[in-house]
Amino acid sequence: MAELTETSRAGRIHISFFGRRNAGKSSLVNAITGQEISIVSNVKGTTTDPVHKAMEILPLGPVEIIDTPGIDDEGLLGEMRIKKTKQILTKTDVAILVVDATLGMTKVDNDLVDEFKKSDINYIIAYTKSDLLKTKPNLNDNEILVSSINNENIFELKEKIGKLNIKSGVDISLTKNFVKKDDVVVLVMPQDGSAPKGRIILPQVQMIRDLLDNNTVIVATQLTELDTALKKLNNKPDLIITDSQVFKEVEKIIPKDAVLTSFSILLAEFNGLLHDAVLGVSHVDSLKPNDRVLIVEGCTHHRQCEDIGTVKIPNLLKKKLGFDVSFDTNSGANLRENLDDYKMIIHCGACMLTNKEVKYRINIAKEKNIPITNYGILIAYLNGILKRSLQLFPELEKLIK
Repeated sequence: MAELTETSRAGRIHISFFGRRNAGKSSLVNAITGQEISIVSNVKGTTTDPVHKAMEILPLGPVEIIDTPGIDDEGLLGEMRIKKTKQILTKTDVAILVVDATLGMTKVDNDLVDEFKKSDINYIIAYTKSDLLKTKPNLNDNEILVSSINNENIFELKEKIGKLNIKSGVDISLTKNFVKKDDVVVLVMPQDGSAPKGRIILPQVQMIRDLLDNNTVIVATQLTELDTALKKLNNKPDLIITDSQVFKEVEKIIPKDAVLTSFSILLAEFNGLLHDAVLGVSHVDSLKPNDRVLIVEGCTHHRQCEDIGTVKIPNLLKKKLGFDVSFDTNSGANLRENLDDYKMIIHCGACMLTNKEVKYRINIAKEKNIPITNYGILIAYLNGILKRSLQLFPELEKLIK
């Protein structure tokens, strides 16, 4: 768990190092970070799992450095490592293709370049072991010669990375388009059994910081004190943002003309999921008994007895439909491979995922022709307040059925 002063993993630019075994990936990662975070050996396949390191690279700011296993690994275990390496592509903003300068590019390297282009990933080719070259080759703008032995061009590689026009999650505002200076924003934040003791959950932290950056006045309250908070305000708040789980209760308490949305809906807009979530939610009405629905969460939090993904949403759906459907849960960084049997995907707010990862998941759902929605949109829809919850997004009104 990151400290409160640290940028979350989802807010960092992800820089991943790919290449063949013994190309010098781990040595280069250690040289760039200035720490021995990866084991270096002449034995092929020393890196068996992706290794992560959070750091700062100016002017990019907070980044996540990822060292991956060799893409040319062999055997059954090698196939598993290659699979993990390819999974890293779904969260990569900048790819560093590490090539042994004494051997040059191979088919494996060229295949990786094709993958970068296909996934629209910015990439740089770093030719390692330059200290062993007798003559220096001519290079393109996105190529560089480096040596981890004598630190040749390590600083220049970081400069080249820093010049790429990439924005991290912390550079993009959750609320800038919806609030102005001195607006009063009420946050409804239930601190129930699912809330970590002594802390508040990441989406709430992100929203508070974002609203502070946008110079708004924040009133944070639990559902039980919401009515009191509203009565003590001289005027109606400019915006009310609630935890999706209490959408229905909040809607009954607040003024009829108050603007209401949820943390989950704003996160869906931030991650590029909102349009597809609104488009997909009406497919709930097409579900049939025993259809399979996949609940997807970006983290592996400890589940309480009233967990939203495994308890509350299934109960709400059963009440709406009048029959049971079959639920499976996919938690963590990787989306399961076989999705063919699912009739719908319901995603969490994705506060732990990068925009790149969410976009990948949306594209997979579209390729499989599986409707996808998210917690906030689904709960608003099931409670009959979807249109009201989307007041900030009038352009989506035509999608509401």
